[in-house]
Amino acid sequence: MGLALGWLLLSSPAWAGDADPLQSPMWSFHQTRFLGAAPYEFDERVVLTAPPFAEDSRQVPISIDATALGQEVVRIVAWAELNPIAQIFSFFPEGPVAPRIALNIRVEQATPLRAAVLTRDGVWHVGSTRVDAAGGGCTAPSAVRAQAGWEEHLGEIFGARFPAGEGSRLRLRVAHPMDNGLSGGIPEFFIERAELRGNDGSVLASLELHPSVSENPTLTLQLGEADAGARLWLRDNNGNEFEAAF
Repeated sequence: MGLALGWLLLSSPAWAGDADPLQSPMWSFHQTRFLGAAPYEFDERVVLTAPPFAEDSRQVPISIDATALGQEVVRIVAWAELNPIAQIFSFFPEGPVAPRIALNIRVEQATPLRAAVLTRDGVWHVGSTRVDAAGGGCTAPSAVRAQAGWEEHLGEIFGARFPAGEGSRLRLRVAHPMDNGLSGGIPEFFIERAELRGNDGSVLASLELHPSVSENPTLTLQLGEADAGARLWLRDNNGNEFEAAF
């Protein structure tokens, strides 16, 4: 019996017993919710960074860098485990767009953050970190709606491309309240989809956003080719569409 048990432990896939480095009580719930029954591993090649303490819980910068996994990346999913709306985004990099992204999010309280990267072999590679916060970032009143005439600037996109190695980096900000439905009886009103398109209209990368993203969201993407055309298209959940070229 002892030999049989030993054989069973040795023959089990490594991901089945991979212990959560943050020991979060919510890990199993979200792992099942977002990753399903697919194999996963906690992987240091997925670099998820955030400030140790959120000075403004409504604007917490995070970045995810999975370039160490090369061209094998199919999808990146990120979530904040203790947020009332946990999922942050799903990112699908293609072509010259690197599996690297940065944006600002809301956090309601101190929480583990996760970035799960799916590779072509069907395995999820998980990066983790933790952010401390005073709290209330998801339920605080909107600063955008407090500004007179904010509707006139809805969907304005400010940004530029900067040289970065052999490619370029795209940084932008979009004027949008990104209402999450948790404050002041205001219904959800948020950008739900973004596409980075080439000069020929091909989709270079797509992004599904959730209302845990900060108001007036910021976004940084890495393009592997300095001269690659870039046009950003956005759509919110009310059907409004916005577009800008870079």
